[in-house]
Amino acid sequence: MPSLPEPDLLASIVLSSHDAIVSCSLGGIVTSWNPAAARLYGYHAKDVLGQDALLLVPPELAAAEQDVLARIGRGERVHQYQTDRLCRDGSRIRVAVTVSPVAAASGAGPIIGAATVAHPLSEPERAECRFRGLLEAAPDAILGIEPSGRIALVNAQAERLFGYKRDELVGQLVDILVPHAIRDAHAGHRIRYVADPSPRPMGAGMHLSGRRRDGTEFPAEISLSTLHTEDGMLVSAAVRDITDRIEARTERERLRAQAERERLEVRLHQSQRLESLGQLAGGVAHDFNNLLGVILNYATFVQEDVTAAAAEPGAEARWAATRKDVEQIHRAAERATDLTHQLLAFGRREVVRPQVLNLNDVILDVQDLLRRTLGEHVELETELHPEVWKVLADPGQIEQVLVNLAVNARDAMAAGGRLTIDTGNMLIDPEYAVQRPGIKAGSHVRLRVSDTGTGMPREVIERAFEPFYTTKPKGEGAGLGLATVYGIITQADGHVQIYSEPGVGTTITALLPATEETPAEPEQGPAYCQVPGGETVLVVEDEEAMREVTRRILTRNGYQVLTAPGGAEAIALVESNPVEIHLLISDVIMPRMLGKEVADRLGRLRSGLRVLFMSGYAHPVLTSQGTLDPGVTLIEKPFSETILLEKVREVLDADR
Repeated sequence: MPSLPEPDLLASIVLSSHDAIVSCSLGGIVTSWNPAAARLYGYHAKDVLGQDALLLVPPELAAAEQDVLARIGRGERVHQYQTDRLCRDGSRIRVAVTVSPVAAASGAGPIIGAATVAHPLSEPERAECRFRGLLEAAPDAILGIEPSGRIALVNAQAERLFGYKRDELVGQLVDILVPHAIRDAHAGHRIRYVADPSPRPMGAGMHLSGRRRDGTEFPAEISLSTLHTEDGMLVSAAVRDITDRIEARTERERLRAQAERERLEVRLHQSQRLESLGQLAGGVAHDFNNLLGVILNYATFVQEDVTAAAAEPGAEARWAATRKDVEQIHRAAERATDLTHQLLAFGRREVVRPQVLNLNDVILDVQDLLRRTLGEHVELETELHPEVWKVLADPGQIEQVLVNLAVNARDAMAAGGRLTIDTGNMLIDPEYAVQRPGIKAGSHVRLRVSDTGTGMPREVIERAFEPFYTTKPKGEGAGLGLATVYGIITQADGHVQIYSEPGVGTTITALLPATEETPAEPEQGPAYCQVPGGETVLVVEDEEAMREVTRRILTRNGYQVLTAPGGAEAIALVESNPVEIHLLISDVIMPRMLGKEVADRLGRLRSGLRVLFMSGYAHPVLTSQGTLDPGVTLIEKPFSETILLEKVREVLDADR
């Protein structure tokens, strides 16, 4: 058979091809149409020749087709790509298309058109096309990895995430995408997974790091699954960059830590402020107690003289007004004494005498007093845990806490209401304690006092424990009630807090450490006789007025009294005076030499010397955690004549 000329051969190939072959000008006008095109699209050649090739293109793809023609005009060849075509009956078909440039003069001249070769996709091809479409549209980087560790498949997101082109990754070991520091460990993970290829979803704890082409690393979360292909198993790895998530989590943690730090700083500043106020209160109370001791006792001296003078015939009326004046002085001094004790309690400088207590017993003992304090318009309820643990505290101070809280509650319930006191046991774990400054881990007894009063706004709660802070009108409150409660509970190694809402009421919760100590048997002390035995007493006191009033009380009651304004003078007096000294009465806080040192040094000079300390502020010289050291006897200022004489006899007559 003779050979056909080349153009005839090409025409024969086009006419007999099973692929739809269509040529058009660079302007998109159809110039040729083979029988396969007629079968595929449903148009005869006469219907489309000279027509715009866009009649086969869905409107939404027109711009893309024009871009293809523009590339052809530049001499490019567009290899197989999948797209949709419109048929004459209006249906769509999915085709694979290759477009090549057509040149004039048997390929030697300029490009004058485009030749399109298309064939419909088979079902497997369409499935593969859908798979590739899903793969390319996936938001995660997806890699297909052979059991050997070589990359066989890469999607577009993997290119964007790792910075490599597809052809740069396919065939490479996946180690190229793993940081150097963890490559050995990663290889072990891959081998184990191939041996047991169970699905591992995203978020199941698979956190690694990825390495980009430029060497930068990023935190990644991955999921693994397997694909079985004609060529064998592929491990499908979906990789997600979680840098933003970690940064967001880190920022949330930072903000949370900052908020917690600020909260702790506020609590610390509040604690420091209360501590500073406590130190100030202790110092003020010390000075006031000296003055009040002088006032109280001189008022007593004057009262005795007035009483004696008024007893003379016809003198009662003349001295009546003076007697009332002295009584007013006495009452004012006693009121001031109460205030100084409250200040000391707030500052945790009050000397306490703790004992093993059942809080229920203390509440029941003071219940009648609380009802009288509250008045008939306030109902008192108690809810006491039947097996409440024991605590170590000063019963008098716990009673003071209850009375102060009752007074505050009464004032908040002027129109009536209900006060509830309840007790319970609490076991505080270390984690809870760490989050709440001031609370210690361990077993605690809870004392809770709740009222249905007016409540407090936040700005009042923040200052409620400060001394002299009050919301009451001027002259109606000293502002020491809650401050005293704070000091007493804190000194007992406990914790106190306020919860309050305006219009709802207030709850004060105190936590006291539970103790395993057993209650001591009550001591049957001797009845001290106030009749003096003429003993010699050395009084050491730096405050002249207080020293003089102490000397006067003792002298008028039959004691021989020596005095000294300080430790050095007392030591010199004892060294130069051979007289036997039976008792040393010394102030605790003095300049240059504290009372305890005075007692120690004099004790070495005179063996068997008995000691009675006096102070309005003995903490922390004579105390451990506010509790008197063993063997120490203390009389607290301000004291009356009766109390001083009783204490003196107690010390002198002890162990006799």
